[in-house]
Amino acid sequence: MNGRSLEGMVNVREIQEALRREGLDGWLFFDHHQRDPLAYRVLGFMPARHVTRRWYYFIPAQGEPAGLVHRIEAGMLDAVPGEKTKYSSWTEQTGGIKKLLGSAKRVAMQYSPQCAIPYVAMVDAGTVELVRGQGVEVVSSAELIQHFEARCSPAAFESHLEAGRRVDRVRGEAFRMIGERTRNGGSVQELEVKNFVRDGFVKAGMVVEDGPIVGVNANAANPHYEPFEATTQPIRAGDFVLLDMWAKLDQPGSVYYDITWTGFCGANPPEEMRKVFAIVREARDRAIERVQKALRAGETVRGFEVDDAARGYISSQGYGEFFVHRTGHSIGQDVHGNGANMDNLETHDERRIVPWTCFSIEPGIYLEKFGVRSEINLFVEERDARVTGEMQKELVLI
Repeated sequence: MNGRSLEGMVNVREIQEALRREGLDGWLFFDHHQRDPLAYRVLGFMPARHVTRRWYYFIPAQGEPAGLVHRIEAGMLDAVPGEKTKYSSWTEQTGGIKKLLGSAKRVAMQYSPQCAIPYVAMVDAGTVELVRGQGVEVVSSAELIQHFEARCSPAAFESHLEAGRRVDRVRGEAFRMIGERTRNGGSVQELEVKNFVRDGFVKAGMVVEDGPIVGVNANAANPHYEPFEATTQPIRAGDFVLLDMWAKLDQPGSVYYDITWTGFCGANPPEEMRKVFAIVREARDRAIERVQKALRAGETVRGFEVDDAARGYISSQGYGEFFVHRTGHSIGQDVHGNGANMDNLETHDERRIVPWTCFSIEPGIYLEKFGVRSEINLFVEERDARVTGEMQKELVLI
């Protein structure tokens, strides 16, 4: 066998059940030069060597799967079931694709119309044209990818909850450290706080690739600011502080926990800070409520509708132009997962919110002198959704 196994071989029957639910004739996987990591994760294998020739693998809604491989890399799909046809010339490849698809008329690929969901837009336009040339309608695999990539197992969800307890503890310690350093005229650098948080994660048995975001005053108004030696600013009494923190347990299959809290170094925040925080908090809570009400009523709710709930409220308060990013993102083994995003700004995400998925809700308002974001994680159950950690209700008085 030339492929290296991941967590297990592809579950063909489960994929076929999903295809029938979606009204599709099949799912066509394609790769060249390992451009599509989603294909390998769903199929449950990794190539043993570099993929220098194109391969195709088709799972029909009914019947047995089959593959198309180049003769000089004939074993590329040995790790997955089904007959494999070999090709060398471009004419053999085209004919092989036609044979592979058979009578299928509507198939999924890692494609997104107008790249609306770039997370699944892995197949190049020319390959989509090639498949369409066989008289086949190509539709996005986004909903399928969500089903197989974004849903948590019970163990993965427990890892998320435990990560939340540990991250929330480190977050509290970070705010206390800032308070201790900024009292009586003192100060602390953003970078020191960042390193304090990262050290806290290590001690708590967690891992993270980057971050956290520690922003004081105007830096808090930059949604993706991160302090480094050349950019770090001091935090002092009277300053506004934003902490955006994410981490997961240091064990295989763990799911991230990702939050943002804000605070003021002192006892009396300016009225504008209180006002903006209150608007962001209400927008966050309206988005949560939008999800919960739909699920409790047995209704379908989609990512863009959740974004509308938060964004609509912020716009009604006159701050719409200052909310410059989506309301939330999918959370999984990567901090930005492959499920539905709460987005009707950067993209129009029409994916359904489905059980056993997790995502952030994090509206924000970013002004010239400070920015407020309030981020929680929402986990979707069969007929409800719940916030998985502590939820900020007032500005932290540091």
